[in-house]
Amino acid sequence: MLKLDLRKELKSLYAASAKRAEIVDVPAFNFALVDGGFSPGEAPDTSPAFAAAIGALYGVSYTLKFMSKQREVDPIDYTVMALEALWWVEDGQWSMERKDNWKWTAMILQPDHITPEMFADAVKKAGAKRPNPALEQIRLDCWQEGTCVQMMHVGPYASEPATVERMDAFAAEQGYTQSGKHHEIYLGDPMRSAPEKLKTILRHPVKKIT
Repeated sequence: MLKLDLRKELKSLYAASAKRAEIVDVPAFNFALVDGGFSPGEAPDTSPAFAAAIGALYGVSYTLKFMSKQREVDPIDYTVMALEALWWVEDGQWSMERKDNWKWTAMILQPDHITPEMFADAVKKAGAKRPNPALEQIRLDCWQEGTCVQMMHVGPYASEPATVERMDAFAAEQGYTQSGKHHEIYLGDPMRSAPEKLKTILRHPVKKIT
């Protein structure tokens, strides 16, 4: 049986430095994705919709892993990738203090051999095992982020702005400016890790300053 270690193969994109920012080129990947937003007064840790999206993404991703291992022709085992999320606002008022205007896309990268037919089957199987309203919204899509600046943030999510400032300064030194959504890749579990030890890769698409 073929075994894939995607985190090792994609180390340059999923093991960023905490000491310095870097410019990377992110190619096209297939992702399982769920889109959403917060209701008034909600935040990432209090939103039922966000929690449901995470549950759906992991449920389908692990179902796909099992299906891939059990198929009769060319069985493949692989590591399920980390949870990721894109964050943005549509009213131009981004603030870490106010989160109920944030929009989000929660996502998990999928191996190239996962087909739309496999994905649809996995969604049905995951729903039969554990019903989840977010399974009605989950989709498989190809997404290419392109040229980005990224850096590992170590610490609580609330202290991310300091790391973002370093990323922005580095990007400007290299002749780039931010051109896309705030991207977080969660390498730590906030339920198990102390806030000061959480590891989150921060990534921003950039474009050349003209």
